[in-house]
Formats: sequence, C-alpha cells, structure tokens
Amino acid sequence: MNISIVIPLLNEAESLPELHDWIKRVMDKNKYSYEIVFVDDGSTDDSWKIITDLSQKDGSVKGIKFQTNYGKSQALNAAFKEVKGDVVITMDADLQDSPDEIPELYDLIMKDNFDLISGWKKKRYDSKIKKNIPSKLFNAAARKTSGLKLHDFNCGLKAYKNEVVKNVDVYGEMHRYIPVLAKNAGFTKIDEKVVIHQARKYGVTKFGIERFFNGFLDLITIWFLSKFGKRPMHLFGLLGSFMFFIGFTVAFFIGVLKLLHVFYWHTAAKLVTENPWFYIALTTMVIGTQLFLAGFVGELILRSSKNQERYKVKEELNLD
Repeated sequence: MNISIVIPLLNEAESLPELHDWIKRVMDKNKYSYEIVFVDDGSTDDSWKIITDLSQKDGSVKGIKFQTNYGKSQALNAAFKEVKGDVVITMDADLQDSPDEIPELYDLIMKDNFDLISGWKKKRYDSKIKKNIPSKLFNAAARKTSGLKLHDFNCGLKAYKNEVVKNVDVYGEMHRYIPVLAKNAGFTKIDEKVVIHQARKYGVTKFGIERFFNGFLDLITIWFLSKFGKRPMHLFGLLGSFMFFIGFTVAFFIGVLKLLHVFYWHTAAKLVTENPWFYIALTTMVIGTQLFLAGFVGELILRSSKNQERYKVKEELNLD
C-alpha cells in the first residue's frame, strides 16, 4: 500500500464527506493504493455515523471510535498501530489542510528518502492574537530546545515513513512534538514543506489559547525525557549528592567551630541549635536525600514499568 492517511477528529460531521471526496480525487488521479483511517475522538455529533456510511461505500475508509475524548495524541497513537502504507500522512479533519499537498509529501518521503516532512503553514488564516503570535513564540522555544529548525511544529499535516510511526510513542499531548520524538528515536532526515492553510469552512476550533501554555509545559517534559528519561539517577542522584555534600560540609564546619570554642579557645559559644546555618544545612541534607531517593525510585520504576492502556476503543471499521 502506498499511502495511509490518518485523520483524528472531534465533532467534524459537516466537513467529513467533502474531505473524503477531496482525498479520493487526489488518490485516484495519482493512482495510489491507499487507506483513510478516521479516528473519532469521542464526538457527540454524527461524525461516527458519517464515517460508517463512508466505509460502506468506500472500502478504503477505516475507522476507530474512542469511548470518550482522550485527545489528539491518543488518536494518532491508535491509528499508527494499524496503518499499513509505506508513507503515513496525518491531517486535520476541518478542511484547513489541503489533500492536494499529498503527492509532493509522498515524493519527498519515497524519492528524496526523508524520514519525516512537517508542514509549514507560512500564511495562516487564524486569529493573530489567539493563535499566530503564541504559535510563533511556541515554535521559537521548540526550535531552541530541540535543535530542529522547523517553523511549525504543531502543523497537523505531516508525512512519515511507516517505520517512523511504528517506533514513536505518542502520548499525553505530545502530538506537537512528533518530530522531536522521531529525532530522539534516531530518525534524523527531518525537514519541512510550505503548505497551504485554508480558512475554516465548518464548525469552530477545538483548541484555545491554553494549549500553548500546555505546549510549553510539554516542551519542558520532552526535553527532560530526551536528556534523562532513561537515566533519571544521573540528574536526581547528582543533584541530591551535591546538596547533601554541601549541607553536610556546613553542618560539619558548625560542629568543628563549636568544639574549637569549647575545648581549644575556651570561649563561650552559642548553642548549635541557635545557629540559623545549622537549620539551613539540615534542610539542604534532607532535600539532597529526597532528590537522591527520587532518582533511585525513578530507576526502579523505569526498569519495572509496563505499558498501560491510555484509551479505550469502542468500535472499529474495516481494520484487519
């Protein structure tokens, strides 16, 4: 199979028939063998009914329906387990991503041998205050942290080699950082392509400005996981040992100074418990011990953890 198209969605009933017909025209024109995997992330409108009707008319249409709303990352994760195409293309269901971009994205993966191509919506039709400006700040921070020179990490239109999606674990809200996850997994041929961004035709956006705050928190998380996710003791153990050493040194110095006053200089000295530095040293040793134990526990969890179910699939269509 040439192409698998993955479309996560939430309450996009109005746009689905038009999107399907548009994709089908592009696929038929280029004579691709393909599948379209719709992932209904707990829609409350007629989205699943429309997907069911489309699958009955078109055998290339497949569907996954979640029990409730779990998020875009979980939707992508579920679809990535099922896709069979040599190239996997993700796109949003709101018609803001153009299926006409698919042939060029496919050629960049198959002919130019890229591992991942991320779309770049250079000209956007979103609100500048709510989306454009926060998006630029977010992408600048992501570039600085990850080292990837991409302009639009959060663009839903991306193309991947099949082996990339099979080796990248997308969870939480990490769909924004799939290029970073791919890089951390050893896929280095990552680039971007300017794509058309169309104004929303139906419905309303499902994302508010709060997603950018969550995005920055996720960026810190993925930076930490890429650096220390497989060796938490290297961070917490080092910090804990350093803080304990500093605290112990200060406490030792206070004790020695007290003994010198009493036994050597024969002068009066205030009680150790009256010295504020004693409590600072004690607190530092306690925090250092806790950090060390956190690293130790992290290592134990890492070695004994098993994959946990992150979503529940209610129904499937045409998946072998």
